[in-house]
Amino acid sequence: MNMHIGEAVALVNDLKPLVAGIDGVDIVVCPVFTALHAVSQTIDGTNIQLGAQNCYTKESGAYTGEVSPQFLQDAGCSWVIIGHSERRQYFGESNAFLNEKLKFALSAGLKVMFCIGETLEERESGNMDDVLRSQVLEGLAGLSEADFASVSIAYEPVWAIGTGVTATPEQAEDAHAFVRNLVKEQFGPSVADNVRIQYGGSMKPDNAAELMAKPNVDGGLIGGASLKADSFAAIVKAAC
Repeated sequence: MNMHIGEAVALVNDLKPLVAGIDGVDIVVCPVFTALHAVSQTIDGTNIQLGAQNCYTKESGAYTGEVSPQFLQDAGCSWVIIGHSERRQYFGESNAFLNEKLKFALSAGLKVMFCIGETLEERESGNMDDVLRSQVLEGLAGLSEADFASVSIAYEPVWAIGTGVTATPEQAEDAHAFVRNLVKEQFGPSVADNVRIQYGGSMKPDNAAELMAKPNVDGGLIGGASLKADSFAAIVKAAC
């Protein structure tokens, strides 16, 4: 929850020339709802795509305060983030509810970054694998192989978000390999081979290349480092 409309527009204006010509990486910015339309107009015709940070499970109706995938598309979005750890933590969003959101967003034609990840307590108590297993199997339940063409999984260790603490490349790789194997068991080797798994936990310009060099780390879900155009652009370039 950062940046007023003018600040968001200024950020993407600064970003555009820094990433111009990069075509081997999907670049997506996800501002707050109020800035979506203005940012959409600002990035029109560029290689930067637009995403939102959340959506609801209905197209319209008596759901005051919610935003539907269809409204996001109307504002220019092609992506949406679903299941971010802060949505799970502060708003009590369950795996079953997030699965409903995911399916509805996909049916509306949006691509989805679907977030999973364990807390420090869950990691230290030895429950990390169980937490990730339930988030993957329950959160992605019922998806077809075709659905996965529009789904990216974002592994975000909650203990590394906004704390300055980053999972080591080895920790990130281990978790990503575990998640990919879960996908393989549940949805088959073709889906597992092709699904993108992003890392989202204090990825910065000085660690992005090392993290993304790992075979199962396919990109990043960038938080604080995306609030400055030069640092976000440096991470994009590290993914090339």
